[in-house]
Amino acid sequence: MKKELLPDALWEIIEAILPPRTRRFQNPGRKRLDNRTVMQGILFDLKTGIPWEDFPLEMGCSGMTLNHRLREWQESGVWKKIHETRKYTYS
Repeated sequence: MKKELLPDALWEIIEAILPPRTRRFQNPGRKRLDNRTVMQGILFDLKTGIPWEDFPLEMGCSGMTLNHRLREWQESGVWKKIHETRKYTYS
């Protein structure tokens, strides 16, 4: 049986931390992939160490999307907040 990388309980905690993102009204561009798919991809990549360019598209997103979102979340302090929340949630 495959171990789940992002259980529902953990996702609920992380989802509350992620910054809201709205689409532009004019020239909205391509619709963003949902955050859970991207987070699962990032966790898979970090666990396996696979290079971004070799990330399997069958997982629902590209390695470049993961890389961009990882940097976006890093710049907005998401990872720090996740680690801080984890101290209180799992202690």
